[in-house]
Amino acid sequence: MAAKGFHSYLKLEGEIERCRAECQWDRLPELGRQLLPPAASPPRKGAADAQDSVDYGNLLLAEALLEQCLKENLAKIKDSIPLMEKNEPKMSEAKKYLTGILNRGKLLPKYMTEAVLILGKLHYVEGSYRDAVSMYARARIDDISIENEPLYHLRLVTEAFVIKGLSLERSPNSIASRARLSEREEEVMACFEKACVIAQVYLQELEKTSHSRSIKGSNVTFSDFELPYFLEAALQSAYVSHLKKGNIVKGMRDLREVLRTVETKATQSFKMTAAKQLAEVLLHSLSEDCYWSPLSDPLPEFMNKEDNSYVSTLLRRRPQLYTGDNLYCPQDNIEEALLLLLISESMANRDAVISRAPDQKDDRAVSLQDASAVYDLLSITLGRRGQYVMLSECLERAMKFAFGEFHLWYQLALSMVACGKSAYAVSVLRECAKLRPADPMVPLLAAKVCIGPLHWLEEGERFAKMVIDLGEDAGEFLAKGYLALGLTYSLQATDATLKCSQDKLHKKALQTLERAHQLAPEDHQIILYISLQLALVRQISDAIEHLQEALKLCKDDMNSLHLLALLFSAQKHYQHALDVINMALAEYPESFSLLFTKVKLERVHKGPEEALVTCRHMLHMWQMVYNFSQHSGSEKESSVTEVPMIKKHNGMHLSLPDAHDTDSGSQRASSIAASRLEQAMSEVTMQNTALRQGPMQLWTTLEQIWLQAAELFMEQRHLKEAGFCIQEAASLFPTSHTVLYMRGRLAEMKGSLEEAKQLYDEALTVNPAGVEIMHSLGPILSRLGRRSLAQKVLRDAVQIQNTNHQAWNSLGEVLQAQGKNEAAVECFLTALDLESSSPVVPFTVIPREL
Repeated sequence: MAAKGFHSYLKLEGEIERCRAECQWDRLPELGRQLLPPAASPPRKGAADAQDSVDYGNLLLAEALLEQCLKENLAKIKDSIPLMEKNEPKMSEAKKYLTGILNRGKLLPKYMTEAVLILGKLHYVEGSYRDAVSMYARARIDDISIENEPLYHLRLVTEAFVIKGLSLERSPNSIASRARLSEREEEVMACFEKACVIAQVYLQELEKTSHSRSIKGSNVTFSDFELPYFLEAALQSAYVSHLKKGNIVKGMRDLREVLRTVETKATQSFKMTAAKQLAEVLLHSLSEDCYWSPLSDPLPEFMNKEDNSYVSTLLRRRPQLYTGDNLYCPQDNIEEALLLLLISESMANRDAVISRAPDQKDDRAVSLQDASAVYDLLSITLGRRGQYVMLSECLERAMKFAFGEFHLWYQLALSMVACGKSAYAVSVLRECAKLRPADPMVPLLAAKVCIGPLHWLEEGERFAKMVIDLGEDAGEFLAKGYLALGLTYSLQATDATLKCSQDKLHKKALQTLERAHQLAPEDHQIILYISLQLALVRQISDAIEHLQEALKLCKDDMNSLHLLALLFSAQKHYQHALDVINMALAEYPESFSLLFTKVKLERVHKGPEEALVTCRHMLHMWQMVYNFSQHSGSEKESSVTEVPMIKKHNGMHLSLPDAHDTDSGSQRASSIAASRLEQAMSEVTMQNTALRQGPMQLWTTLEQIWLQAAELFMEQRHLKEAGFCIQEAASLFPTSHTVLYMRGRLAEMKGSLEEAKQLYDEALTVNPAGVEIMHSLGPILSRLGRRSLAQKVLRDAVQIQNTNHQAWNSLGEVLQAQGKNEAAVECFLTALDLESSSPVVPFTVIPREL
């Protein structure tokens, strides 16, 4: 019976130690009551008599009461607000128990030391920092061994060191000597670093014992263990203190050391925070020149300025670190920051609270705040490197817990706009508008995307009207709303096929743009588009007058200078136009749009020989741009490549209207569809698609350079050289409608009318709205004797683009050949009238975008 009773006491003590180690304070008081043994039972180890058992039970009860009080007042503890004994009955009772135990002194020294440590903790939370330091001096915590001690003892020692450090920091400073102040700071750091090491050992050992019990069939799990406040403080106080003092090297080394320790379930949330903090330090406080990898030492000049480690070599027990062969090691601070943030993002997604239950509201808010901080840092890191595809993929993963959270939705929309996922961006922005219906920026950005890359004019019109409907609440964005609406009307007029519809839309566009000008008279962009709108309806003099006003406000705007050159060319002032283009190229030497216009002007004014020189220059310029893009590296090859900031307007912002048809200039929905179709067909037919790297627009530009050179060679009757240029373009896009069109023109010049007709038909199949293709096909059909079909094709051409004087002239020739002289005369007069105000390049080459 005695052996059975002794075994039950041993089992009870083991259960008490486990509860104290795992912070199960609700169970501890009941276990303490079981300590009073029956009279026939053998004495418990550590309690020589009944009073010892009572004192030990009181010790357990005092610890449980204090911990329950701390849990109830966690917010005050985090804010360093002292707890008043008169307001906290549990703390008062715990203090009474501990004082009685220490006054009687009946317990073994081990338990007396534990009572002192717990009382020191109580003094700290009530704001008696000096008393707390005195308690730890009385317990001589620096001499306490952690070898072969139970786990709860490691927890007590960890809390003792961190609380001593915090108490020394917050104690009134009565020390006058600078040397004594330095000694105190060193003592504080020593406490923090010891607490950090012992805390990690404690948590790793705790998880090992919990795992071994689960293997043996125990129902107790470690998954519900929450990291107490003082243990979390022990893990982070050392590196936080270093960083506050400006000791970046030491703070980073401590942070890296913490992150390299083998993870436990209790430290998962903490490690996410630590990884985020290290990423912030790497991005904000460390330059690339000062970076050192986690497996190497920092530069000697930095080490000399840093304090030495305060961790005593007497701490033999060290936390286990992750080790292994062929471990990935970052090469610069951006790589390490990105790796840390991606790890944090993965943890944030895994631990996200997605339940909408009311009792989960606070947890949901905390998890959302943590995740938002990580995604904000990812936006900064990836945005600086131009890696918007990766950023959009990260933000898409956040959508599972971003219900009703405008910030994350808007970040996703911006990333999708930046990486070219325009259709998805509009869908996301539509949701953002529902979340913030009074914010004019959201529909304005959606209108910008619809007007620009998508050419969704009806959608763009709806979004622009959403801004206008806000009225004065839209503030300074109201003028931009009218500008967006005016641009949609202008683009709809370009797409319209009926003359009455075009005139009506042009009028609405001009009226809307003038309303925008009234609201923002100093906005040069609005004045530019008023000038462009006047140019589109061939009011050249009025357009120049408005454009001069825009140039007074912004002298070096590329689009304004480009439009001025086109207006001069419409007035047949070619030399003035060339001077303006050269002036613009001096500011924007990489603009291919300006260079294409220069080629057209030189061809008309100086001849094809001079224009070919510019084409050669364009090829050299393209090679430079291509080499630069390869040097920078694509996003898929290098996820953290630096993207340099370019102050000037980049030449790759090339506007090639009508699906890169430089002659027609009509950016229609059908033309955009044709461009996408030919791109898909070209990728299928090209054998070397995998070898073609860089943006698609880069290769489209090269195609147009070769075709422009071919056109100039054909004008000189150098058909062999023209054929070589077309062949180069065809190697890039074999099924491009512009390539097929130029091949048809070459066949026509060689006298192969049937072959030319077939090629024009193929080009028209790819791009049914190609006005230049129809303009060339019509005369061929007429020469082949199919004048009725020729007339229909040319009438379709002038219906699509009624300002094309060449199509009107060709229609007049076909009608004259049919003997319809009166109709032919009307066509010739229309052609003459249009030709007198036609620029060398259509006005629609100027991009209409917000």
